[in-house]
Amino acid sequence: MLQIEDIIEKNGSDFELSKLFKAFIKEYKTSLPKLFEKSQGKDFLVRHTKQLDSIISLMYKTVLRRMFGNYLPMRSSIPVAIVALGSYGREQLCVHSDIDLLIVYEKVDGFNSELIIEKFFYMALDSGLKLGHRVHEVNDLFNSSNKDITIKTSLMEARFVTGSSLTWLSCSKELNKIRLYNQKEFILAKIEEAQARRKKYPNSMQPNIKESVGGLRDSNLIFWVAKIIYGITSLKDLTGVLFLDEEYKEYRAALELLFRVRSALHLIANKQEDRLLLERIPEVSHLLGFVNQQKMVTKVLEAQWRISNFTQIFVKKMTRPFIVDMPNVAKFRKSRIGRGIYESDGRVYASYNLKIQPLNKLLEILVSLDDKPYHFDAGFLNQLTYTKISYPLQTKTYSLLRELFKRKNMYSFLKLFYDAGILHHLFHAFKKVLHLPQFDGYHHYPVDIHSIKCVEALENIKEPYIKNLYDEFSDDEKLLLKIVTLFHDTGKGRVQDHSEVGAKLIVPFVKKMKLKDEEIERCVTLVKQHITMSNVAFKQNIHNEKTLYKFMSNVGDVKNLKLLYVLTYADINGVGGDTYNSFNSNLLMELYVNALEVAENLGRISDATKRINIEKRLQKVQEFLDLPKTLQNKLLRVESNLFFFKHTPHDIIEIAKKAAQTKAYDFSIHTDASLIIEIYRKIPLNIGYLLASLSHLDVASMEIFTLFDGVKYFKIEFIEHVESDEAAEIENIINNAFDMSRHIKLKDVTIHKHEINIDCEHSLTHAEVAVNTQNQKGLLAYIMECFEELGINIVTAKIHSTKHKVRDSFLIEKQNDICNNVGKIYALLTLRSGEQSPPLLR
Repeated sequence: MLQIEDIIEKNGSDFELSKLFKAFIKEYKTSLPKLFEKSQGKDFLVRHTKQLDSIISLMYKTVLRRMFGNYLPMRSSIPVAIVALGSYGREQLCVHSDIDLLIVYEKVDGFNSELIIEKFFYMALDSGLKLGHRVHEVNDLFNSSNKDITIKTSLMEARFVTGSSLTWLSCSKELNKIRLYNQKEFILAKIEEAQARRKKYPNSMQPNIKESVGGLRDSNLIFWVAKIIYGITSLKDLTGVLFLDEEYKEYRAALELLFRVRSALHLIANKQEDRLLLERIPEVSHLLGFVNQQKMVTKVLEAQWRISNFTQIFVKKMTRPFIVDMPNVAKFRKSRIGRGIYESDGRVYASYNLKIQPLNKLLEILVSLDDKPYHFDAGFLNQLTYTKISYPLQTKTYSLLRELFKRKNMYSFLKLFYDAGILHHLFHAFKKVLHLPQFDGYHHYPVDIHSIKCVEALENIKEPYIKNLYDEFSDDEKLLLKIVTLFHDTGKGRVQDHSEVGAKLIVPFVKKMKLKDEEIERCVTLVKQHITMSNVAFKQNIHNEKTLYKFMSNVGDVKNLKLLYVLTYADINGVGGDTYNSFNSNLLMELYVNALEVAENLGRISDATKRINIEKRLQKVQEFLDLPKTLQNKLLRVESNLFFFKHTPHDIIEIAKKAAQTKAYDFSIHTDASLIIEIYRKIPLNIGYLLASLSHLDVASMEIFTLFDGVKYFKIEFIEHVESDEAAEIENIINNAFDMSRHIKLKDVTIHKHEINIDCEHSLTHAEVAVNTQNQKGLLAYIMECFEELGINIVTAKIHSTKHKVRDSFLIEKQNDICNNVGKIYALLTLRSGEQSPPLLR
């Protein structure tokens, strides 16, 4: 203050004053990490808010001192009040959030209020404060609030900071008038707004601490509604009126953790960042004092569940008188399905006046409903949340759960059990995986939600072939499959293989479900092998007889294969996002068809036998018979068995026809689903350049087959979809790839020797090179350059990558005595890693 007075006394500029404040604010912000070490949660936010209060008060005082000089009147007599709004008003302002201010004033002769406000804002902005502000005359507040619900919402959180207490008193009267006006309209609008937000930001492995389901916005909602209805200043004031003290304490503890996490995110990012991204988790955990990162995220997800549950139940409890449509009450009562329980238009309701019902009574109500999807009102959620559950569960309870599993539509009930917090009470195997995060860069949801989403996918199969397969199952098979789908990941969170643990955990439950011994054995096998089909389909050569026989030896029989195929579909669809796509679908279908052929033949099918069978089928197709005899012969002499295994007769014929017409090179680009490039060439193709030029797109798979007359066929499938207008640019890149002098400097790629596996016993004609390493830009282009340099002929490549890891496998022809010189492959692939090359390359 002395420095400010000194500048004013010397008639210094506004710029000098702003510069002084700016330096002070910068110094204060620098001290925030230290402050956070001493106090976290709401206490940190309150301290931060109070510090800003003092800065803003001093700024306002400086402006007044500047304007009035030594004739400064009493602050209360100057008709201006500075009011905090939003999170600043609630004393929950985060470090890098905007400071929302309301400046209210009254027009009084003798005071140039507008000029005072203008000078204050200029000083605040020049000092570097991030302001969100509104300016209103006191008597304009009521009308303004009715024009925009956002304004009314922010006014519900108004808190006096500095200025005239008399103006604030006038303002407070207006605020109370605003609160009491059109309450129903405000409440309905805020509930609708919240529903839209919760759909936009669902539960996720990387939650938005502010906006997600159970985030800080949900806590804002319950405060806004309570403020409108009761006029409270703190939600705690409703303890004993709306909820019990214990219920509020659990909610408040959850909120405290979210405050801590959000503040940590802002401090770490040094900007407004509300998403708990995977890469932020280590730093946030460290800052909050968590040794175990997984435990920290579990606590966050649990806190969000708690806030969501509390908000849903008690917002509805408060707002019932405002949202009940009285003319429809009589009609609604006719929809009663039990005392105090109603079902109308696919939504189940329960009266808050109804005492909490026993668990079995509530399950009986669910069983009695028609078999269709349902939504559940907060009143019914309240019943399930607070119903008494005793252990062990009664035989009757298991009987009712069995009836629910037998339904075509069970997902909505599982979602209800999760929302009510009783999922792990009904299914004890979920106790260890409740709110359990998955840091694999693959799953979008924690284990419990993923498992429920898998059941949703099972009940809504979109692939016609898989849907027909599922429909052919008996009721008992559908029952066991639904149980397996729910339980398949319950073994996670342990040191042991989660598939093995899950197989043990499911047994006690399926016995309670009265499954037969043979069915229990199938359940165990399916849980043990639930990732086998996707692993084999995405990472191995699914046309290799050794692979197929090993796969079927794990699966068991045809019935298990069919069940596993449907389970794998549900599992991948339950991951979230676009994880299940046309590429994945085709691979799984191919593996299923190939494995089915192996399983249904008693004698062992060799590659040679399989090739002969395919050729016989091909020679009966009219399209083949229409080809010139010379082309028929050339096609049947294509050396690669895999070429015939991987393609349908129609595709084989079309590829042969295009190859016969190829002069130098030809290609086609498909952009209907994901990007697919097909290339036919007689002249050399600079494959390293091509892949490097397209390295911004992730490759899903690659086929390279030598056909006839010197024609080589390439098919490269990408994970991403590209717009058709990008095809011209890709076309240009492909044309340039036939210039062998072109080269793109690749980024440094590191592959270590232990990350490479070369299997020369893969088959008589082919070896396999597998690379399991860190995901790196340009990795595939680098590997292809190495193979080109060594003259290795790749038949097919299978690319499997997550955000962090890559598991690529390449089927190569056994030529040029390569299997006696595998050291050359190791040497070239590891050259950039700094590992010494073996002598044979030097």
